[in-house]
Amino acid sequence: MGLFGKKDRGDDNPWRYVMKERLLAIGDDSYIENAAGLRAFWVDGKALRVRETLIFKDLQGRELYKIQERKARIRDTMNIQLANGDTAAVVKKALVSPLRARFDISVENGPDLKAKGNVLHHEYKIKRDDVVIAEISKKWVRVRDTYTVDVTPGEDVMFLLAITTALDTLADPGM
Repeated sequence: MGLFGKKDRGDDNPWRYVMKERLLAIGDDSYIENAAGLRAFWVDGKALRVRETLIFKDLQGRELYKIQERKARIRDTMNIQLANGDTAAVVKKALVSPLRARFDISVENGPDLKAKGNVLHHEYKIKRDDVVIAEISKKWVRVRDTYTVDVTPGEDVMFLLAITTALDTLADPGM
């Protein structure tokens, strides 16, 4: 795909995924690719009257997570649901300064997470107990409106990609 530079930039990282910025604004189907440029997950965008819905699926079409945007609601919180409708996590904007943002991520069946980063550069780190489990960045990407998500091996990749989408939406509510 040619999104990344030299090999030393980690383009062979099997835990790196490439996402389009403003995924929620698309309303169409989209793919999340791995660092090699191969499709890894499918995001089914459903544009409904009252809300836009993103359904995160594996390549076999099995629904894993869902995010629904409520148009009439102040967007300081987003819910991530499991395929069965149960809440997986609630992502809430904690504090915003001109360049920095913090988010609290209440995980339903596990330890809570924190995310902190630079809003303008779309550089975030997601942490569990002060240990980084995912990094979101635009620094390795040449294509506009695209960023990478590096996930620590052993973590739920799709869950962290859904959180990334929620962070992107909450960080820039002017979509």
